[in-house]
Amino acid sequence: MSTGFTPAGEGVSIVLDSGEVAVLASLVSQILTLVEPGVTGEDPLERALGIGSGEVPSDPVLARMFPSAYAEDDKASEEFRRYTEATLRDGKRADARTLLDTAEPGVVKLTAEQAGAWLRALNDVRLALGIRLEVTEQIHEEMEEMSEEDPRYPALVIYEWLTYLQDTLVRALW
Repeated sequence: MSTGFTPAGEGVSIVLDSGEVAVLASLVSQILTLVEPGVTGEDPLERALGIGSGEVPSDPVLARMFPSAYAEDDKASEEFRRYTEATLRDGKRADARTLLDTAEPGVVKLTAEQAGAWLRALNDVRLALGIRLEVTEQIHEEMEEMSEEDPRYPALVIYEWLTYLQDTLVRALW
């Protein structure tokens, strides 16, 4: 398993094996598919500008990735979502592509900008996996008592590994 990120000049570096790259590529590719461009209205100007419907996504992962801006004001949240979600989706796709384009077996050297994209992409993967696995603050205690035969166990180990990568990346950047 990787020893995590370390500072490297103006950026960071990490040593990844082919299995780690395959896991990252698979998970990030799923995020890329999940955050494909949203649905826009019929109006040509709305379509050109990426103005969406403003509806809260029905998928719990997307609802968490694109939360309502105003918890107490559904109308204001809908308007905010209409004008911002397309740009947010574009950003998430760009971050995912950066990770996919730069992840390779061996030493991976990232600029500060690429490292920021990796940090956001790793966060998106952890968020999605955490929602799907129903991760709570008690996850460490659950895993200590969990059998390796539990169907959730391998995915939770990957979740923990992603947490470790994200933590070492933050520490390497700051």
